[in-house]
Amino acid sequence: MCLSITVFVLLLYSAAIGNSKQEEEDYEDVPINKTWVLSPKVYESDVTLILNKLLQGYDNKLRPDIGVRPTVIETAVYVNSIGPVDPINMEYTIDIFFAQTWYDSRLKFNSSMKLLMLNSNMVGKIWIPDTFFRNSRKSDAHWITTPNRLLRLWSNGRVMYTLRLTINAECYLKLHNFPMDEHSCPLEFSSCRLATSTKLMLKYKALLLSLPTSESRDGNITNDGYPKNEIMYRWQRRAVEVADQRYWRLYQFAFVGLRNTSDVAHTQSGEYVIMTIFFDLSRRMGYFTIQTYIPCSMIVVLSWVSFWINKDAVPARTSLGITTVLTMTTLSTISRKSLPKVSYVTAMDLFVSVCFIFTFAALMEYGTLHYFTSNRQTKKAKANNAQNKVPGMMNIRPGTSLLQINNIAPYHEEDDYAYECLDGKDCASFFCCFDDCRSGAWRENRMHVRVSKIDSYSRIFFPTAFGLFNVVYWIGYLYL
Repeated sequence: MCLSITVFVLLLYSAAIGNSKQEEEDYEDVPINKTWVLSPKVYESDVTLILNKLLQGYDNKLRPDIGVRPTVIETAVYVNSIGPVDPINMEYTIDIFFAQTWYDSRLKFNSSMKLLMLNSNMVGKIWIPDTFFRNSRKSDAHWITTPNRLLRLWSNGRVMYTLRLTINAECYLKLHNFPMDEHSCPLEFSSCRLATSTKLMLKYKALLLSLPTSESRDGNITNDGYPKNEIMYRWQRRAVEVADQRYWRLYQFAFVGLRNTSDVAHTQSGEYVIMTIFFDLSRRMGYFTIQTYIPCSMIVVLSWVSFWINKDAVPARTSLGITTVLTMTTLSTISRKSLPKVSYVTAMDLFVSVCFIFTFAALMEYGTLHYFTSNRQTKKAKANNAQNKVPGMMNIRPGTSLLQINNIAPYHEEDDYAYECLDGKDCASFFCCFDDCRSGAWRENRMHVRVSKIDSYSRIFFPTAFGLFNVVYWIGYLYL
């Protein structure tokens, strides 16, 4: 009798222990206010049942709340990196995480889980906004090692769709102030939907996904989108965020800031919401200062060396002038390679052109000097010719050559001084060269300029003019 009672008690005890273990397996430890309690577990089969129930009778071709109210889509962008910027093609590359959030009442569910994080396999089974980037030339979604997109589903029907994109977007660069220019590169997106007429539906069915542009409206394929009364785009509270800028590939540019806007485009087919992000970029001048501005300035200064070389050293001064002119031509060609073929003059074009004018003017200065000092007759022959033409003319002291600018009759003085033209030139002409002169100043509407002093004048005029040009140039482009 006692043995039977003992066995019965043991059986009851083992049954109680088994029930407690089963109950513990159905619960998991959850900390609530630092107090550990048991809460029900959710098995994978439960999530599968929820999804199967949600997708039963679900039509992913219809937007949420169709015919009742517009679907509101909240958008946010996380910028991984920007760059490089291609000024030749006027485009830039941007890598972003693009998030869209909306409510779909058909996806509500009752469960202890408030959030379901699903992979890309679920994306094609529910309705997704047909958002496209309007100024995109090329867009790539990331597929390694799996498609870089994630779907979050809340129990109240809220859906969040996130994907990673690399986009080559258009950015029209205004290069009037290049390389001191600033730009606002946009990234525009809105709704897009390919719609066809019933007459040509079957004919173009295979081409719907491959046509990038729209055709005429008379029964042909059109590139349309959901108007404002069907889909509304809005920015989230923290609409745009950026990653660490140290790893961006901007190179020539510096990131200044960004701003986001929301506009409505009015067309014949309706009003469409267009969302835009502007990325403000400012060009760094370091590269162009080293490659263009400093070399051009040094070439201009080098051309001034000829002013200190003897005017009789024709090979030295000629070779120096031609070398500086050809070097400036090469630099101007190289500076244009990093720019598109725009028809207007940029700030760098102006600087290079003025430097070229200075080097060319230095070469022409010596050509003028050489012309008036080279092909002159011997002093003895000139003195003989002068005595034959003007009896009683005194011999003129040997000296330096002068340039006379005169537009009136020859000047005659009552004293013994007279002037003799070189190479049989007429003293009444506009330009007249003399062996010597009593003065180089204005004398009765006649000015005598010493040809040998042109180099001395150039040593002052050229540096002063180039310095004034730099002052006006840099103040005008940097501060005005």
